Amino acid sequence: MAELTTLEEKLGEVTGLAMAAQGATDKIRKLVEARGETELASTLARMHDEAKETAERCTDVAGSLDGKKTAILEKAREVKREATEMMETYLGKDAEALDGLEFLTMAEAGEVGHWAIVQLLSEKGGVEEVVRLAEWARPIQQRHLDEALRGSLRLAETEEPNALH
Repeated sequence: MAELTTLEEKLGEVTGLAMAAQGATDKIRKLVEARGETELASTLARMHDEAKETAERCTDVAGSLDGKKTAILEKAREVKREATEMMETYLGKDAEALDGLEFLTMAEAGEVGHWAIVQLLSEKGGVEEVVRLAEWARPIQQRHLDEALRGSLRLAETEEPNALH
């Protein structure tokens, strides 16, 4: 297995997060649909598709890095597994739509941070294909964070603050 540079490892991480985001948006979309929130469900479906495209673009870029694709994708699968475990822990059997959006807000904030790091490291290292990828992905991840937060607040608005659970 090839050793990874810091940038290559971070590329593996954002790839894995994009892979995990597909499962997360599917699970949370089902919680939101059960609540009758069709507009929010449509947003989550689009986020799923964009996460899929992000993972595909990351995989393509990993393939352009001399002999590193396998190791980068191994890192991606490890991160996907860890992120999925976190989601399953956070969103237990009794999870509701608001729980899902709260988790997604945290996850998207993490992705925004990871992409900022990938962009900085790729610029510093002069790895143009990763710079272009980060320039494409960062605004999408920021929008996902904004949408998850707005969705969380919209659902929280309908909650009774003093209700017992």
